[in-house]
Amino acid sequence: MELRQLEYFVTVAEERNFTRAAERVHISQSGVSAQIRQLERELGAELFDRSARTVTLTEAGRAALEHARAALAAAGAVSEAVGEVTGLIRGRLTVGMVVGCTIPPLFDAIAAFHRAHPGVEVSLLEGDSDHLVELVRAGGVDLALVGAAADPLEGLGELTIVSERLVAAVPAEHPLAGESRVALRDLLRHPLVAMPRGTGLRTVFEQACAAQGLRPVVALEASAADAIAGLAGRGLGVAVLSHSMAAGYRDRLRAVDIDGAEAPARLALVWRSAHRPAVREWLRYGRQAFSSPGEG
Repeated sequence: MELRQLEYFVTVAEERNFTRAAERVHISQSGVSAQIRQLERELGAELFDRSARTVTLTEAGRAALEHARAALAAAGAVSEAVGEVTGLIRGRLTVGMVVGCTIPPLFDAIAAFHRAHPGVEVSLLEGDSDHLVELVRAGGVDLALVGAAADPLEGLGELTIVSERLVAAVPAEHPLAGESRVALRDLLRHPLVAMPRGTGLRTVFEQACAAQGLRPVVALEASAADAIAGLAGRGLGVAVLSHSMAAGYRDRLRAVDIDGAEAPARLALVWRSAHRPAVREWLRYGRQAFSSPGEG
């Protein structure tokens, strides 16, 4: 049994997909599959149910998962312990970010950390906010930039980067373009273009609707603000965006405040534990980058 086999096993368990897991560990899908098959032969049991589109853990896989994570954490702690003594931080650090992220301070923090600590292997993982939070809780991702609702995420450290209201964004010829505000109930009479479920903006929007007993019907979904603005600008629906997102498209879209959706959507950096030297040091660079003048 090898550590890399345990790493591949844990990654597939977290991604629930062999292709995404292979992309995350930077080897071929066939390579991941072969190593896990070998691990299963050594253990004498199948770890995954591969019969459905989404890969799920078998009973044996569920029993093995936490032990595999503990073994990987223990192995990582060896090099980190040496690093604490020598002053040279080593190991691995996985940073998650929401799909379509274009936040320069995040990239600035990664670059500054890499220059200062070349002995740490940094990997970047994209995903929707809910999945990234799940990975942070499970230890598969060390820290992540995610969209979140107003309430703090229980059990996680947080640094709020942006906190602002949702708006409806429409082209000049749209009936709402001449309004400064629209009631949430009235907004739902129009086709909507929004982020997919699992994203912070969508969660905040659906929570606002649920508070009024409303069930929104989203006509079109897109993970990137550019795509949402492009669809709305072509008259295919009203874009649901944050205030700063909509401001980036003021040349073609007009922002309308939504009455009944006052709770802010947040962009936050989250982490489970800052005990590891690499995580603690990255957070120092992250705080510096996000507090610098001209952020955004």
